[in-house]
Amino acid sequence: MSTHTQMTARQLKPYIGAMQQLAGVRTSVLDDGRGRGVRVADFDNGSGLAFQVLLDRGMDIGRATFKGIPLAYLTPVGIAHPAYYEPDGFRWLRNFGGGLLTGCGLSTVGSPEAESGMSVAGPLGLHGRLSNTPAEKIAVSEDWEDGRYVLKISGLLREASFFAENLECRRTIATIFGSGSITITDHLTNRGVRPAPLMLLYHINTGFPLLGENAVLKAQVRHTTPRNDIAAAGLADWARCQPPTAGYVEQCFYHDIEPEADGLARMTLANPDCGLALEVAFRKAELPCFTQWKMMGQQEYVMGLEPANCHPDGQAATKSKGTLKILQPDETSEHYLKISVGEIQ
Repeated sequence: MSTHTQMTARQLKPYIGAMQQLAGVRTSVLDDGRGRGVRVADFDNGSGLAFQVLLDRGMDIGRATFKGIPLAYLTPVGIAHPAYYEPDGFRWLRNFGGGLLTGCGLSTVGSPEAESGMSVAGPLGLHGRLSNTPAEKIAVSEDWEDGRYVLKISGLLREASFFAENLECRRTIATIFGSGSITITDHLTNRGVRPAPLMLLYHINTGFPLLGENAVLKAQVRHTTPRNDIAAAGLADWARCQPPTAGYVEQCFYHDIEPEADGLARMTLANPDCGLALEVAFRKAELPCFTQWKMMGQQEYVMGLEPANCHPDGQAATKSKGTLKILQPDETSEHYLKISVGEIQ
């Protein structure tokens, strides 16, 4: 890491005309194809870490690189405007671009559910509406805080309906000049007068060349449960990757990860071939669940690392197990996670 990233504001001042020479955030609007009209914020934090926040896609994080090496899997869909969102069944996938972070929620996560009778909320499609929700009240900040130059963006994401839920998520994404980390902090509040289900999963999609056949996963796992019989057959190899494989069927594993003294649970994907390791750390008090989505298919080559307050089984199944999080009127739940990348020593 260059020594200039360790300098103070006073030390840097004689050398530069503006901090944007070294790090900054630039907002713009896409103007082509299905992504036309999507607002984006491009971050460059001066350490080699660069990433794009998709402001009209639930403040998801799209393409991300570290020293020029791509970190995230991108689907053939690309960036699509939420106007193209198809909510029913599995058609959420027609608007799923991948990227470093895709938000799933706020009322449901995982398997779609058929509508039962007339319902304002239903039918509940795959992974909910969050990723196709435009942010409002956007605020960008580039400033020194406690001796560190902090780049951050915040916005409000709302899931609301007449006669139904009234949920809001105040999301802040931040990175520090010279660091290899991104933090995501969500404040989720029920602004309605009725109790409301709250399901939220952070779909972190790692891809090639960070992901490769020699990459391995590491974590302090207390217990692992395969989601189905297909995953059970691959349980012994959950931590190991394979090359892209024709006809591969996805495997999902539910991990109970031991939190460390700081309250954060961690999982790391390390690949000696590209010399990088990516760590996902999340506060387990509010995000007790972790799903590993292992998809080693050709062109569909992605490892999902997914902290959540639920498993991706849908609202009805979660409720039947007695694990559905209910947010009371005016109650707020804070979620925190940190994505860090660095060179393998």
